Amino acid sequence: MLRKTASALAACAISALLIAAAPSAPAATGSAAPPSLTIVSSLPRTGSANSQTTSIVNGIKMAIEERGGKIGEFEIRYEDMDDASPQKGNWDQNIEAANANKAAKDPTCVGYIGTYNSGAAKIAMPILNKAGLVMVSPGNTYPGLTKPGAGEANEPKIYRPSGTISYFRVVPTDDIQGAVACEFCAKDLGSKKAFILHDRELYGKGIADVFKKSAPGMGIEVAGFEGIDPKASNYRSLVTKIRSTGADVVFYGGTTQTNAAQILKDLRSGGCKVPFVTPDGTFENAYIEAAGKDAMAPESGSVYITFGGLPSEQLTGRGAEFVERYKKKHGEVPEAYAVYGYEACKVLLDAIDRAATKNDRAAVLAAVAATKDFQGALGTWSFDANGDTTNRLMSINTVKDGKFAFVKAAGGGTGQAK
Repeated sequence: MLRKTASALAACAISALLIAAAPSAPAATGSAAPPSLTIVSSLPRTGSANSQTTSIVNGIKMAIEERGGKIGEFEIRYEDMDDASPQKGNWDQNIEAANANKAAKDPTCVGYIGTYNSGAAKIAMPILNKAGLVMVSPGNTYPGLTKPGAGEANEPKIYRPSGTISYFRVVPTDDIQGAVACEFCAKDLGSKKAFILHDRELYGKGIADVFKKSAPGMGIEVAGFEGIDPKASNYRSLVTKIRSTGADVVFYGGTTQTNAAQILKDLRSGGCKVPFVTPDGTFENAYIEAAGKDAMAPESGSVYITFGGLPSEQLTGRGAEFVERYKKKHGEVPEAYAVYGYEACKVLLDAIDRAATKNDRAAVLAAVAATKDFQGALGTWSFDANGDTTNRLMSINTVKDGKFAFVKAAGGGTGQAK
């Protein structure tokens, strides 16, 4: 995702974290080579995202198990790091910085899987880049992390102090997802006037900005564009304002953790039954649980969620095989981002296997960057020059009887492997 993010940080804050970063510490090579290699993940394991991130971690572990836990002479060790704090119930920048520094200082560590939140990525990326440690994200979607001109003026250069691209992701970005959401509202829902909300955080505001920018070309008038307080107890006065504009759809750029469910509940209790559309930061069971079946019942008003890919039940080929193995092992259908954790780890393991020196960070990084026509659970795809996946496949989903239900595929891209 997804999903997923936090406030944009000032350049000075990032610079301060860079000063604290460990110097580049590539894994030892030659006769003193360690008997094991370490892969870590840094995800919010505390708070409501836990169900989703547990699914991601399960996917990572499955990818390692399928390799027999070993590549060549090296045992693969995995460390599951939590970047969330109990106080926030969400990712914490101090914890993410500590995780990144710990991984950078570990000479056996050759890969960092994370983050889930794009705001957290802004913290980890420069630390890991300075250490020459490759980072593969299963969930970040903020375009500015990789694409010049898609974010702030100093992005993404500020995240690459070494001058080398060391960050990659296996999910499509929000500049694609926001436009897909807007097109769906215009063409499928027939919307003419949208009220756009966002959580003022990197991911949420970023995708809301894309929706706003896309609206005029889709024939949608923007009735309002407002940032909300994610910690507010209710949004009743905001609902009154939305209703007064005559908006026929509400788009919220945000996540489950930034109160998407409370906004929906207040819309419905306030008599506003227009479609409520959110991005993949809410594509998790915690969103349904927090909002409740009544707020998501069709008679209360339609609910739609965009997602950078296909839900588990719609995956084909290797993706469907992964889902079946997951169900057999864990007794349930995996949440949406499980396959992205699996894919991120698979492509990292593949790169380690191809690396000229498997315990050399530079060699592993080069192998990840050279990934082309990777045949994985998400189809056949490559990393482009920015470190983004060439896969552009998206989906629209809704909620029926308290469960997510697939509506249609959208966007474009490589599709699924057959």
